Amino acid sequence: MSMSEDEEAERRRLRRQREIEEALEVKSLRRIISAYLNYPDAAEDDVRRYERSFRRLPPAHKALLSHYPSKFQRLRRCISVNSFFIFNMLQAFEPPLDMSQDTDMCENPHLENALDDHLDSGERNICPCEAASTSGRISFPQSDQASYGKSDITCKSPEGVNNKELGTESCCESGPGICNAYPGNNRETDQAGSSDVKINNDEATPYSFADSNGNVSSSTHEWLDPSFQLNVPLVDVDKVRCIIRNIVRDWAAEGQKERDQCYKPILEELDGLFPNRSKDRPPSCLVPGAGLGRLALEISCLGFISQGNEFSYYMMICSSFILNNAQTAEEWTIYPWIHSNCNSLSENDQLRPVSIPDMHPASAGITEGFSMCGGDFVEVYSDPSQIGVWDAVVTCFFIDTAHNIVEYIEIISRILKDGGVWINFGPLLYHFADMYGQEDEMSIELSLEDVKKVALHYGFQMEKERTIETTYTTNPRSMMQNRYFAAFWTMRKKPVAT
Repeated sequence: MSMSEDEEAERRRLRRQREIEEALEVKSLRRIISAYLNYPDAAEDDVRRYERSFRRLPPAHKALLSHYPSKFQRLRRCISVNSFFIFNMLQAFEPPLDMSQDTDMCENPHLENALDDHLDSGERNICPCEAASTSGRISFPQSDQASYGKSDITCKSPEGVNNKELGTESCCESGPGICNAYPGNNRETDQAGSSDVKINNDEATPYSFADSNGNVSSSTHEWLDPSFQLNVPLVDVDKVRCIIRNIVRDWAAEGQKERDQCYKPILEELDGLFPNRSKDRPPSCLVPGAGLGRLALEISCLGFISQGNEFSYYMMICSSFILNNAQTAEEWTIYPWIHSNCNSLSENDQLRPVSIPDMHPASAGITEGFSMCGGDFVEVYSDPSQIGVWDAVVTCFFIDTAHNIVEYIEIISRILKDGGVWINFGPLLYHFADMYGQEDEMSIELSLEDVKKVALHYGFQMEKERTIETTYTTNPRSMMQNRYFAAFWTMRKKPVAT
């Protein structure tokens, strides 16, 4: 075979590989969307299970619990309201991929196993669900991420860019990842708020959900058609329930206590470290593991060019909806606590509504240049364009999501400017520590002492350190409260001696 034939064969191989990776990503995204769409059916199955248990009671016991049938109907109304919010969120989502493309090329045992291994490799930072054995906050395995294969996304650094030029187009180069400027960006699409959502009260589609006023939302997206929906395991639907609880943490008045515990110390530290912020050239701050985006937005409101980085489509679909589509504060109602009957003080506590968002993001006073960048932290920020460009990196409940925490620390050091600061808040609940699959997941699990030694090796100097007690997505009215004694520190990257 000649050299030109070799080159052509290699090009075909690479093209085929890209096609397979994109097909896998489409299939993964379909699975995530299907998990959201399966939420009402899975929740209804739970209610039916409660009803079956109730029917098995002897008559005398049923008489003592005569209010239970009405509770089950209240649960169904709460599920319908949650589903209404979820479906409007999906209607507003603009997939970065062609969702109608054929995914048959990834229908072989090897690729299916690869997809399943990623989905089952452990819920990276999946929410605690108030169970002592469950790991930290929400995050998800790689096939749930914004890029299935190796990403070629480049999230542009703030260095040398006039912040008036920052936006969706200037934030990212082409690639399978997602990067959006928030909020108020790309409002050419239909808004999905409850005030202007398309209503169909006459004929409900297979995916029609009603809010608390009886309004029905119906699909306008082809990729929400039942023919595209996959049967997903219940663990996928449970991630949706965890997302609903995360909304409370980031975007409800009820989550203010947790935000004060976790976000307030970070914001106060940033404010003190950068007292003379310039509006013409604001300092830059990166927030890896930004979740639903509240911390990154709050940092932007302080006067920083803030970029949140998140790799979970579960998170990004929801954060994009709240940041870009919310029309007013307290526009939506959700019922976040209905999926657990354990540790409830009262029925009304369990079934209480929560209004979201507690603030209107577009009116929050953000600094121009606020963005959310989708993709794996290691892949995106290992790019040479990121070296030495950030004034601050903030990690909140993030560093223990790593397969290799040493690599995280190395990258944080590399992307900071000399004299830049790393502010960290969180535990060391390593999320691949107890994962067993066909192949063991890599998991480097350092003590806090060793984490600090590694940071010292990569040029960090400890400036402040303390422990703060906090919770994570905890129901404040629950009889069970899991608490973390989180490490909170500020480290500074020492200038290289010349």
